[in-house]
Amino acid sequence: MPSSNVAAHPANVTAPLHLAPSRNTGAALLYRAGQAWLVVAIAGQLLMAGYVAWFYGGAALQGQPERWNKTLQQGYVPGEPMLNAVLASHLFLVMVIVIGGALQLLPSLRRSYAGLHRWIGRGYLATASVLSLSGLYLIWVGGGTPGDVPQKLGTSFNGLLILVFATMAWRAARRRQTAFHRRWALRLFIAVSGVWFFRLALTLWLAIHQAPVGFDPETFTGPTLSILTFAQFLVPLAVLELYFRAQASPASRLWQPTSVVLVAATLLTAAGITTASMMLWLPRF
Repeated sequence: MPSSNVAAHPANVTAPLHLAPSRNTGAALLYRAGQAWLVVAIAGQLLMAGYVAWFYGGAALQGQPERWNKTLQQGYVPGEPMLNAVLASHLFLVMVIVIGGALQLLPSLRRSYAGLHRWIGRGYLATASVLSLSGLYLIWVGGGTPGDVPQKLGTSFNGLLILVFATMAWRAARRRQTAFHRRWALRLFIAVSGVWFFRLALTLWLAIHQAPVGFDPETFTGPTLSILTFAQFLVPLAVLELYFRAQASPASRLWQPTSVVLVAATLLTAAGITTASMMLWLPRF
């Protein structure tokens, strides 16, 4: 479940990594653009997972969970075993779901090891649901996230979408509706990535302005953060839906414009990964 702290053509939803490019120039460009974004995104998410494992996991293994509070405004709380256990499981599952998502997007795994793909998929859906529920607990019960009401509503909406998308992906898989399953699975992947998108967008914003424009860094509130809390999943989902439409379009009128959008998204994603790495992740290694 993301917080401020802490699934194409109907028959071939995951075409960017799973289909051979068409001989048609426009379709090939669309394929390459989608492929490029996914490669960049997966690399960036694995980097964040490495950071979580090194910093938070390392602190826990050394018996120093209080070090979490260097990066979490409301992290480890002495005398609150339930809250700390939920937070620890939340952080651990972030690593699990990032690695699981990357594996699920590998076409070779699905083609050559279908059984393993299904089992990883079941684990991914379950992990996403647990992350969402634990995130909702931290927001509304444990008080484990900073921010104002708009931010809490935004992250809660994101969490609810994760539950909906996971349910729909599971139902489609049970009914052997492969095309619909892949659509919902990609939507789930985007929604689960909300916490990652938030960090990319926020650090890129700070790098551009060289100042916390539009929010108070002490209270972690302000219009910029409220907007980013909703944009972190709504904007990527909108781009994904555009991609679905372009792939399903019998004509080529959407192929090139959508490719341009994907190229721009790839460049912005790469820039965000760079700023997040420099500001948040690499300094902790």
